[in-house]
Amino acid sequence: MTRGSIIKPLFQQGPSLTARVIFFSVISVVLMTLDHRQHLAQPIRESLAAAVYPIRLAVDLPGNFSGYLSENLASRRQLIEENARLRDQQLLHQARLQKMDALEVENIRLRDLLDSSYQVGESVLIAELMRVDLDPFTHLIQIDKGASSEVFVGQPVLDAHGIMGQVNSVGPFSAMVRLITDPGHAIPVQVNRNGVRSIALGTGDLHRLELSSLPNNADIRPGDLLVSSGLAGRFPQGYPIARVETVHQDPGRPFAQVTAAPTAALDRSREVLLVRKREQPGAAPTQEGP
Repeated sequence: MTRGSIIKPLFQQGPSLTARVIFFSVISVVLMTLDHRQHLAQPIRESLAAAVYPIRLAVDLPGNFSGYLSENLASRRQLIEENARLRDQQLLHQARLQKMDALEVENIRLRDLLDSSYQVGESVLIAELMRVDLDPFTHLIQIDKGASSEVFVGQPVLDAHGIMGQVNSVGPFSAMVRLITDPGHAIPVQVNRNGVRSIALGTGDLHRLELSSLPNNADIRPGDLLVSSGLAGRFPQGYPIARVETVHQDPGRPFAQVTAAPTAALDRSREVLLVRKREQPGAAPTQEGP
């Protein structure tokens, strides 16, 4: 065999291309038919799906994570906004509730005052507290009624529980009231139980009055109600003033030491009653000169 000679195959030519296509086509049709009827390739498909699943999961992971993250961020943002809205609504409702509580207390106070005005025999004028004098040595309050409402100096002032004081000075649209606890105030009183009379003096303490010139043998006890006697002609008779708290009777002293607590809410009342003068029956009206 020479160096440049070519080795020839044993068979010069195999099956034709057309025959190969027909053969593989028939095989494919037979396999598809058997798979359709007998499910012969199902185990192979399941194995391939199991092998490909991690790859598909890795491919889908960025998209799934992005959707999960955006959904959680949106949910968190919605929760934050909803919490802020609910917190604002709660504050608003609390403010409204406090206002309703204040209105309820005011309605109760006005109803008590109105009931008290029905019990008062004289004609009354309702006024509202404007200012409290901060001087600790004088107990003065300012009300929103004055000369234009026919308020006069010395006019008795009450609340729903008893006598508070009397008008001290009058302006056109306001007036100053001196409370019964003012150190310079005195009012004639009597024990409602037995009529024992005395004078209640202001002590400078909103919660305490003192009775003067009461004999040691006077019939007075803690708990007795003190009412106005009407002897001074300024306060109408029979209005509550104070309730006796302590009675100290010392044989070595000429007078008993008695303290009483005002029945009026001197440090809480916002509305007051001003008692008008009662016309005397049969009294002729006064005439002014020319």
